[in-house]
Amino acid sequence: MSSSRPLRVAIVGAGPAGIYAADILSKSGVEVGIDLFERLPAPFGLVRYGVAPDHPRIKQIIVALHKVLARGDVRLLANVEYGVDLKLEDLRQFYDAVIFSTGSIRDAALPVEGIDLPGSFGAADFVSWYDGHPDVARTWPLEAEQVAVLGAGNVALDVARVLAKHADDLLPTEIPENVYQGLKNSPVTDVHVFARRGPAQAKFSPLELRELGHVPDVDVIVYPEDFEFDEGSMAAINSSNQTKQVVKTLTDWTLKDPSEFTASRRLHLHFLHAPVAVLGEGKVEGLRTERTRLNGDGTVSGTGEFFEWPVQAVYRAVGYFGSPLPEIPF
Repeated sequence: MSSSRPLRVAIVGAGPAGIYAADILSKSGVEVGIDLFERLPAPFGLVRYGVAPDHPRIKQIIVALHKVLARGDVRLLANVEYGVDLKLEDLRQFYDAVIFSTGSIRDAALPVEGIDLPGSFGAADFVSWYDGHPDVARTWPLEAEQVAVLGAGNVALDVARVLAKHADDLLPTEIPENVYQGLKNSPVTDVHVFARRGPAQAKFSPLELRELGHVPDVDVIVYPEDFEFDEGSMAAINSSNQTKQVVKTLTDWTLKDPSEFTASRRLHLHFLHAPVAVLGEGKVEGLRTERTRLNGDGTVSGTGEFFEWPVQAVYRAVGYFGSPLPEIPF
């Protein structure tokens, strides 16, 4: 870099990480010119295409990101795909430094038998569909009455809630019309969420979990036999207010009388159930889980007791995974 000109930096990926990196650089005190490249027509990444439409509070992060771009000291270049329109050679030629912030947009693998059967989906693809991502088809096969969601994080809750919620209750949101119509025609009656570990190990946020209890005409059902707390669980509860709130909400739901369950749809939360196989001949027809037990440190082991659940669709929400980029170590 010559002292006679500003540092030139390229950032590939205009999601939250890329925009915040640009913001930090522009405020660093170093004279710098920043070009922000985005493959899609619009910026903001997973905040735009990875947050459920009924969570406008989280989508408000876009306001803060927009302020960074609106200042005028960061140049946004959209509809530019690295590896196609822009090569590593180009970046090396015209920039002093490059930041890659393309994010994790693919579903992590779940190595269980039958996971690739028709009717088995990744949560990331479903989230992209209901958020109107331009890379995803306009239709989605919502044909199952009973659905399994595998995972114990907020993405699993989002997927389960959107599947169980009546489409009309999403109309006040930014839900795309094709998504509304698809969900409107869904025959779903029961959505089952399965977590390998216990309630104290769930990674739900307290607010998002409590929201489940306020979804109209959807009963949340938990099972007392799934509640086990080892030393690791108690340590987590005592050291984290968030874990304490999650466990309290779940425990309160175990006290509900079955006579209170009168909704037309149900969302079941199962703990200490590890998926071992997706069942079916040519399509998803069921799920097999193994009962697990806590080992004392928050980890689990199988017990050899198996259950089969008659579901017609499976969604895995076990984390996101990055995608390789041309000429970049992965």
